[in-house]
Amino acid sequence: MLNFKGMRFPIDVILVCIRWYAGYPLSYRHLEEMMEECSVSVDHSSINRWAIRFLPLIEKMARKHKRPVGCSWRMDETYIKVKGVWKYLYRAVDKQGKTVDFLLTAKRDMAAAKRFFDKAIVANGYPDKIAMDKAAIDAINTSRDVPIVVRQVKYLNNIVEQDHRAIKRVTKPMLNFKSFRSAGSVLAGIELMHMIRKGQFEIDGADAMSFAEQFFTLAGMVRPV
Repeated sequence: MLNFKGMRFPIDVILVCIRWYAGYPLSYRHLEEMMEECSVSVDHSSINRWAIRFLPLIEKMARKHKRPVGCSWRMDETYIKVKGVWKYLYRAVDKQGKTVDFLLTAKRDMAAAKRFFDKAIVANGYPDKIAMDKAAIDAINTSRDVPIVVRQVKYLNNIVEQDHRAIKRVTKPMLNFKSFRSAGSVLAGIELMHMIRKGQFEIDGADAMSFAEQFFTLAGMVRPV
């Protein structure tokens, strides 16, 4: 359960704002205007603080309910601008397009690729096959009795490249993250909403729930009235 103690605004207002921000191509100022139309006066800077504070916590809690992914992965990275400088968002999906994992890194190198892969296997186990940079997987395979099969066929990564677009579509109106921490926090929320849309969470009654209801359930509360 999230700790909202000391917050001036009701929990449902906070969660609606950060869900909209993570789920749709909106800026904080867009949300300030939208909430004003709902007779809620909240400054865009407050929404920014809520997103950075709560989105990574909700994504972390949601991982406990994430469905298992397939054992054939496609791994690739895309670009995210932070304070005017390009950073790298490593992402992997399985052959069905389900999100395996993601990691924002400052550099694009073998160490970053391995760090991402290590994070992915802790949460999902080892894949049988993977489409990724061969040098990085060779370094990983040196410590394994049964090596992971590497597939370097260009079309195999089409599915993850297409999946990147859903993330970039939401980040585009955000213009520019002000810090690496804020970028990582918000991206966790964006990835969470993307996984909800792909039906990746085991929630009782999920088939009858809207995406919003699933988000609130994963956040540990009932749907706001």
